[in-house]
Amino acid sequence: MSRHWSPLAFVYLALSVAGLIGTWWFNALAIIQLRDFLGDLVTSGPAVSSITVDLLVVATAGSVFLIVEARRLGMRFGWLYVVGSGLTAFAFTFPLFLAMRQRRLNQLASEDASAPA
Repeated sequence: MSRHWSPLAFVYLALSVAGLIGTWWFNALAIIQLRDFLGDLVTSGPAVSSITVDLLVVATAGSVFLIVEARRLGMRFGWLYVVGSGLTAFAFTFPLFLAMRQRRLNQLASEDASAPA
């Protein structure tokens, strides 16, 4: 069973568990405290904490993916997308990375197609 599990797969799995526990901890608090989940989004409370954990785990997993994928595809300066997310937003840098990744995949496919057989 463990022969297909790489260290990277375990990192993603650990982030998945952290995301589940972190978000549901605050969701459970909201339920126990009989909080208005949607109202808490604009005023504060467990709902905000749940979403914060959610976004933090997603950004962490996305950052790991971004760095690993950039290296795999030979994209230089992949780490700059992660640094840039601290200066702008992950909602900006991750889609930007995906666009540049697709560009690189297209470039590699075109090089393969033009290579002599």
